[in-house]
Amino acid sequence: MTATTTHVGRARGGSAARDAHELQELAAEAEERFEALEADGAHASYEERVELSRDVLHWGAETFGDRLTVASSMGDEVLVHLVGTTVPGADVFFLDTGYHFAETLGTRDAYQAMLPLRIRTILPLLTVPQQDERHGARLHDRDPNACCAMRKVEPLNRALSTHDAWVTGMRRVDAPTRTDIGLVGWDAARAMVKLNPIAAWTDEDVDRYVEEHGVFLNPLRQEGYASIGCAPCTRPVAEGEDPRAGRWAGKDKTECGLHT
Repeated sequence: MTATTTHVGRARGGSAARDAHELQELAAEAEERFEALEADGAHASYEERVELSRDVLHWGAETFGDRLTVASSMGDEVLVHLVGTTVPGADVFFLDTGYHFAETLGTRDAYQAMLPLRIRTILPLLTVPQQDERHGARLHDRDPNACCAMRKVEPLNRALSTHDAWVTGMRRVDAPTRTDIGLVGWDAARAMVKLNPIAAWTDEDVDRYVEEHGVFLNPLRQEGYASIGCAPCTRPVAEGEDPRAGRWAGKDKTECGLHT
């Protein structure tokens, strides 16, 4: 199975764009529907949570067609596998910050080969040497927010600019800032619908899904990397340590700015 890699945000044709009001109404209706399904307890088991996640993806694909896209850091391997086996041919974009581990780039290449996905690689406007020349070397150490803004947030917004809805791998257990995310919501900052199909998954759910489906994992997992980002800003975590503790360790920063 093959996939293509490009360096711009571009949607396939065939699906008409909707205005922000219509998109917000769709988000509200879906949010209410999927919240009700969770609340009635009918999806309390692992199998039912996986089924509900696939339902969210099917809804997104049927509602938005080619104007649905999936964001992946290749540290969210379960999401990539779930999408590829639920919505074959889905558009997936990967933000290549220029600072990724070789293992992360290898994971992207592996999924290009293994699953029927169209994976786009989105590059920042400046290369790392160009950024160093303009802003000084190792900006990520001096001002990580500025570095993320240039190498993650701007490319993300560009990748999303021709779409109406996007899919993330965010889970409620990931961080205190994510405990209230819904399966479907409204991204007010970008006037888009936002799907979080695995929001309700526990760590045990992830481990079981990986084992049952033989999910290919980023090799950094074996070295203790629980949450994988850019190499200069990510370290392994000790047993029992919060998985996000390895991101921007020693700095007053917990999010890269993609999910505002």
